[in-house]
Amino acid sequence: MIHLDCTPRDGGYYNAWNFSQEVIEDYLESMLAVGVNTVELGLRSLINKGFKGPNAYTTDAYLRSLKVPNGLTLAVMINAAELVGVDDLASTLRRLFPEGASTSPVKLVRVACHIHEFPAALPAANWLKEQGFIVGFNLMQIADRTEAEVIELAKIASAYPLDVLYFADSMGSMKPAEVGRIIGWLKTHWKGALGIHTHDNLGLALSNTLQAIDDGVTWVDSTITGMGRGPGNALTEQLCIELAERSGKKINLTPLMSLIARVFKPMQAECGWGTNPYYYLAGKYGIHPTYIQEMLQDSRYCEVDILSVIDHLRVEGGKKFSLNTLDAARHFYQGEPRGQWHPSELFKGREVLLLGSGPGVAAHKAALEAYIQREKPIVLALNTQSSLDQELIDVRVACHPTRLLADCEAHQSLPQPLIAPASMLPDDVKTALSHKSLLDFGMGVQEAKFEFNANYCVIPSSIVVVYALAVLTSGGAKRVLMAGFDGYSADDPRSKEMDRLLNAYLAEPSAVDLVAITPTRYPLPSISVYAL
Repeated sequence: MIHLDCTPRDGGYYNAWNFSQEVIEDYLESMLAVGVNTVELGLRSLINKGFKGPNAYTTDAYLRSLKVPNGLTLAVMINAAELVGVDDLASTLRRLFPEGASTSPVKLVRVACHIHEFPAALPAANWLKEQGFIVGFNLMQIADRTEAEVIELAKIASAYPLDVLYFADSMGSMKPAEVGRIIGWLKTHWKGALGIHTHDNLGLALSNTLQAIDDGVTWVDSTITGMGRGPGNALTEQLCIELAERSGKKINLTPLMSLIARVFKPMQAECGWGTNPYYYLAGKYGIHPTYIQEMLQDSRYCEVDILSVIDHLRVEGGKKFSLNTLDAARHFYQGEPRGQWHPSELFKGREVLLLGSGPGVAAHKAALEAYIQREKPIVLALNTQSSLDQELIDVRVACHPTRLLADCEAHQSLPQPLIAPASMLPDDVKTALSHKSLLDFGMGVQEAKFEFNANYCVIPSSIVVVYALAVLTSGGAKRVLMAGFDGYSADDPRSKEMDRLLNAYLAEPSAVDLVAITPTRYPLPSISVYAL
């Protein structure tokens, strides 16, 4: 059984392959202690765009600088995209591997290959074998292929001198029964060693790996704490225990657990790999995990944004990651900005109390209600904020389709009319709100832009407070008092995003005066509700 740990390679998608030499050397010692016999220390690549650490290139010189304990086979991975379509394949491979296996520290080369690249990339195996390397090919995104397609791929592979044929559960969507089925299809023509690389979207990476072993796979991958693209992989610290139990060999977990506590757990807390409900949905619907990874690392995406994008990709397809597709998926509103209601009918020349969702509303409820009863401002509440007496709230505002769909029952039961981009919402949201009194104010989302029109706006974010401010600006409100805008902690990325959006709004010539009257961390002028 070959247990291959690929933490420095797959984990590099989170830290730009920038592992320190000390960490790598401690990692190598810990791998030997837990029975891992092969380590993939990184990629081998000719692409030099943006900063990447040493494990993005994993040169022979770099490998020679490491203290590598005896008993470990060193591997690197190349992407088939760098081999397919080149004018001279042998020349490209010579640049990637200037030394043969007899002198290079690298003994195993794996080629990561999409299905459409497979036939054109396979001739690289001939050259690599001639140089003395152990050669593996990793077939990606195989889960949704038909039996006939998988059998044909195995037939094509059987004509080349591969030492191992891997298949990867790239979307993390497979279950143990499907793993067994694909292994059976591959064995129709492929008679050599089989390997599996699992992803943990559904929390089944370890189960799928163990099922593959039962079905005859002899090469298995894992990473420390599952560190890898998207939700990550089977966990090395778990798989090594299972393999040791099956083989009857004793292992020493102490160096690995020390390394996890000292290096990988803090890194995981910072970078955020590991499965969660978003990755689970991506695995369930066959969506590339990089979509989730990108959104989780981008403060522009709140929870409802991520769920909306997943829902969009579920329908439109998201097996191949594209930043353009991700950007398009954020635009949930149909057609050009348009609306039928003019907010000037309600807000022109009036003072408005805008109620946010923060705890400041409930904490200062009595003072806020006294102010409303005495001064009679127009009271506008975000979404379903209900800390105050319902009779004191005049109107509500919401704009995000997923949030509206989630809150539709609450909105139906609340007495206030709802300001929303009604004519631009998806049909399912319109249907869910069919019995609600809607004030239709249109919106468009365009980066770094504010535009305030009589019945629609263009704003840089679909966050509801930005939409609410646009409504009040288009409506000609006199002043906006803001309660319940407590803000996020300083280390929360949403804090910087909100600061940016509020500063951008306040810089607009037509911006309405904003004043926070309950505690806030935002860059707003502030007074006390108790002094009003």
